[in-house]
Amino acid sequence: MSEEPGINDSELVRPTRLIRIREVQHRVGLGRSTIYRWMAQGKFPKPVKLGAHTVAWNECDIECWLKKCVLH
Repeated sequence: MSEEPGINDSELVRPTRLIRIREVQHRVGLGRSTIYRWMAQGKFPKPVKLGAHTVAWNECDIECWLKKCVLH
């Protein structure tokens, strides 16, 4: 149980973790070109821009996408 009054563990939200392209590739089993092509086609989650040349994906978005693919 949480130390906060009125909040239980099931209500706590896990912080968002951002993952870079290599980890995304590893998790989904796709190459970089396929990921970017599918993003352009609306078939894959889009990343968050971190800087001028740096992006990362929300880990939850990738997990949800994987679950959706398994169910279809």
